[in-house]
Amino acid sequence: MMVSLHGGHSGQFCAHAGPWHAAEVLKPPPRAAGYHTYGVTEHAPRSEARFLYPEELELGWTTKTLADNFHAYAREAAALAQEFADRLTILCGFEIEVVPAREYAKLMSSLRHMYHFQYMVGSVHYVDEILIDGALSEFNRAVTHCGGVEPLAVRYYDAVAAMIEEMRPEVVAHFDLIRKNAPDEASVDSAKIRAAAERALAAVAAHGAILELNTAGYRKGLGRPYLAPWMLDRAREMNLPVCFGDDSHGPSDVGAGMNQARQYLLDHGIREITYLARERGKLVKRKAPL
Repeated sequence: MMVSLHGGHSGQFCAHAGPWHAAEVLKPPPRAAGYHTYGVTEHAPRSEARFLYPEELELGWTTKTLADNFHAYAREAAALAQEFADRLTILCGFEIEVVPAREYAKLMSSLRHMYHFQYMVGSVHYVDEILIDGALSEFNRAVTHCGGVEPLAVRYYDAVAAMIEEMRPEVVAHFDLIRKNAPDEASVDSAKIRAAAERALAAVAAHGAILELNTAGYRKGLGRPYLAPWMLDRAREMNLPVCFGDDSHGPSDVGAGMNQARQYLLDHGIREITYLARERGKLVKRKAPL
């Protein structure tokens, strides 16, 4: 079964997603890719100007722009879900941001209740309020701030665990995103880092979250999805539920890497995915064979 619980980003609401309207991302591509269920999860708006991205500043966007865009996204996602209800299950959620550090939990919870989102995707794009998912210069600033790649990676996984404890998201996204800008695999795979990652995996288990296998890793040149082989093996040993996310930021990303990701799961002894389904007005977990 083709399912993605994380994706559907569009330039209409997200400056780094390219010049695509949400309808261009959501109408033909998921159906053409053979999806049964597609979760739309736009980024939550960042509430302070210091967290605006360079591309947003170039466009003249402000925090009000982000808030207005998010409001429009919530309406459009709900409308598209209704429009395609007989052909494709579209789930309406959002991807949380962990900034500002002291207030994000309250802000994210408020957004969920305000717009009646069905679920949250828990992501950590910042460590100590420094972006680790954007420009390499920002990642290097985080490395300097933490005193090296290893302590940065440990702090990253500690932040993932704390986010899960605080927010209890239904889905935990790109679990090892710290790999994206790291020099190589070895630099983020020490005993200390594994111990921190294990603590975060324990938080996934404790709160019953679904662990995302994020296919964007292929697009980012990692040669694998986000979930390093050892992490996927541990997820299997811990009986953690796993699902796909294409993390699409444009039509060509929809469904990209899914066949490779399916084989990746099979190669690591995983034979089923867990997804979210609407039943009697609620989202419930369901399993499907690969």
